[in-house]
Amino acid sequence: MIKSMTGYGRARTELHKRDITVEVRSVNNRYLDCTVKMPRMYIFAEESIKAHVQKAVSRGKVDVFITVDTSAADIAKVVVDRPLAESYAAALRELADICGKEADLTPEGLGRYPDVLTVTKADEDLETLSGDICAVLDEALLAYNRMRAVEGEKLAEDIAGRLDAIERYTAQVEARSPETVAEYRQRLTARMMEVLQSTSIDEQRILTEAAIYADKVAVDEETVRLRSHVAQLRTMLESDEPMGRKMDFLIQEVNRESNTIGSKCNDVAIAQTVVNLKAEVEKMREQVQNIE
Repeated sequence: MIKSMTGYGRARTELHKRDITVEVRSVNNRYLDCTVKMPRMYIFAEESIKAHVQKAVSRGKVDVFITVDTSAADIAKVVVDRPLAESYAAALRELADICGKEADLTPEGLGRYPDVLTVTKADEDLETLSGDICAVLDEALLAYNRMRAVEGEKLAEDIAGRLDAIERYTAQVEARSPETVAEYRQRLTARMMEVLQSTSIDEQRILTEAAIYADKVAVDEETVRLRSHVAQLRTMLESDEPMGRKMDFLIQEVNRESNTIGSKCNDVAIAQTVVNLKAEVEKMREQVQNIE
């Protein structure tokens, strides 16, 4: 089933004491354009993220938003600057000696001096972290694709209805076209009788002129191609592959055939039918712009 290019998906999971949230949203675009927005410290995972998106999406402007809460993760460590601490201790002993007192040295007291204790971020397993982010991304993409499939089903129903209308209008053209030739023959006979003021008319000449007119206004080839295009579009609606570009091209062909019919047939009824047909084609073209 076809999918819409617009959609939204969200997933949130805690992995390795990290609360990871991923949101995916997209709008129409001619090609796939993926933008990842996340803290710069996780930029190393960007290529993997885009690779996962490319597997799930073929077309559209896709924005991926990622947040990672590491407040519960044990990723910080306290480091003692031993040389500095020893320098502080030596200085305190020297001061105590000057004052004639015993130096009051305790770990707690020494640890309060600047830069004796520093908190640093522990080295992280970047491969594991990238894998965790992509795992949550895959969950978000599943939800995103489910929404796109639902929207795609609605689009398919609307387009299928318009294809039905195009087939009805095509049938009307096919039914009306032979009548226009018969009417032309009658008008031609009446005019010749009026001009010649006689009932003695060259029937062969009438038949020849009617045949020339019939060939000029014949739309059999156009209606056959129209029906073929409609059949192909119906098949595309059932495809699991992205068909938006192919459908857009085929609808251009449908519009071209409609224009040709309109230019060939100098008939009010057919002209009105063609107007209705082209209106359905235009509405269908607008819907196809949303299909992946």
